[in-house]
Amino acid sequence: MPKRDIPTRELGTTNVSITQVGLGGEGILRTHGREDEAVPVIMAALEQGVTYFDCAHAYAGSEGYYGKVWPARPQVREHVFQASKSARRDRKGALEELHQTLRTMGTDHLDLWQIHDVRTHEDLDAMTAAGGALEAFSEAKASGKVRHIGVTGHHDPAVLTRAIEEWPVDTVMMPVNPVEAALGGFMTGTLTAARQKGLGIIAMKILGASHYLFPQGNVTAELLIRFALSQEISVAIVGCSTPGHVTTLANTGRDFSPMGPEEQEELIKAFEPHARKLAFYRGVL
Repeated sequence: MPKRDIPTRELGTTNVSITQVGLGGEGILRTHGREDEAVPVIMAALEQGVTYFDCAHAYAGSEGYYGKVWPARPQVREHVFQASKSARRDRKGALEELHQTLRTMGTDHLDLWQIHDVRTHEDLDAMTAAGGALEAFSEAKASGKVRHIGVTGHHDPAVLTRAIEEWPVDTVMMPVNPVEAALGGFMTGTLTAARQKGLGIIAMKILGASHYLFPQGNVTAELLIRFALSQEISVAIVGCSTPGHVTTLANTGRDFSPMGPEEQEELIKAFEPHARKLAFYRGVL
């Protein structure tokens, strides 16, 4: 029996539609030398109809795992949305990294190349200055090596908000989960600024690296994915370690029904007492 399609959402104003759930770059993809486990996860996502695929140059062997898949399937590659990231802050280094990424992945372009993990205002200033990484990203888009550019961050919402307001980016990747709703910042400031600018919004840290899963308290992966999809985002991405995890992600996307305000508030309150500790990815709060 054919699988039902996963509903799609528009990626901001890019004129691109993607499945509302995507394969994150964490999980088994953030390893080295485990092709026998990582490639089946990518293949499972393809079989489930997922169209958004995430990785990063800094994520161990993630780009290489995709390099085991795309060269043998060029027609499939053309119909998915492949993203990666560079954490280099200088133009020369970022362009060198992009060349390595394309070679390793066996593709001639990225659908989305993202400035990875911006943390401080000094970080932004360095990338915006002459010879900074922002030049590389703009050049890569102009040349067609990447179709869209974005920025990611999970450390300081004020810094990420400034980046999306000042830079010519198409997307932003940011944490979206009940902990963030309790703390405020990313979901109250950055998300609003991104919507106002018409950016595609990629939700990450949905499961808090699995720290937020409490099956005995009915806080499941499905519930947290549903919470993220109930926000004004374009796609919710989750790192998966097995094909079974991919099936859960895809089925949650297929069966999604919006979470009402009362249900959201109940979930947020459950996390609120421990929110500062649980937002480990922000650093010291």
